[in-house]
Amino acid sequence: MSMFRTLNQEGGDHQIHCSRERSRTAWKIIQEYLMPFVEKEKYHISKRCMLHPDNDIYRDQEQHKSHIDINEWQCRYCKKSFYEEKHLDQHFDNRHSNLLNLSESQCLADVCGALHCDHEMNSGSKKSKCNPAAAAKHKHLCESLADSCFPVSDGPAASQLHEFFLHQFCDAHSCTGSRKPFSRGHRKKTNVFYIFVSILLVILLLLYYLYIYLYQRGMKRETQVLKRISQASRKKKPS
Repeated sequence: MSMFRTLNQEGGDHQIHCSRERSRTAWKIIQEYLMPFVEKEKYHISKRCMLHPDNDIYRDQEQHKSHIDINEWQCRYCKKSFYEEKHLDQHFDNRHSNLLNLSESQCLADVCGALHCDHEMNSGSKKSKCNPAAAAKHKHLCESLADSCFPVSDGPAASQLHEFFLHQFCDAHSCTGSRKPFSRGHRKKTNVFYIFVSILLVILLLLYYLYIYLYQRGMKRETQVLKRISQASRKKKPS
């Protein structure tokens, strides 16, 4: 029996009982702390794995967001714009919930305990007291994910990723505090602003050197012209 609920089992009220924010955090953790290593091994995660993109009920809606400006988010289904992302989320719930695949997709927030979503969401706040029972429950869930997503019987790559997953996520589910989440590192983010500034500086530097070159070239021509005028005036003087 699956440890994860399918959302069509929630009853007949058609209300989605799945935290969009926690699902988004879980997706972010997967992309930052897991997928770079999976891609490096050229391993393809099976749809049986809860972490597969097709199993995230909100994945299609998240892909239909456009962050156009600092205060402008746009729905790519209907092109309506909003000042904040949370208002776009409400719009999805109110206007486009019929596009959710309730029969097959699952709630990615259900794996938040295993993936340390609270640690990621509350990284700047004071750490809460560890609950041994909760830590054991999350570790069991984490190990189940390792088994279903990276079965050791699938070969060397799966076996290596299985071990990596245990170290990256599962070992930190302990109240001893000896292990920290995401100990194996994460995807290095490319700073778009830094790249833009670097390109701008290079362009300005090239323009500066071009200006110096043209200025010196102009000065040289002006000196040569003055020299010619001076020589011509000397020749015209009567002896």
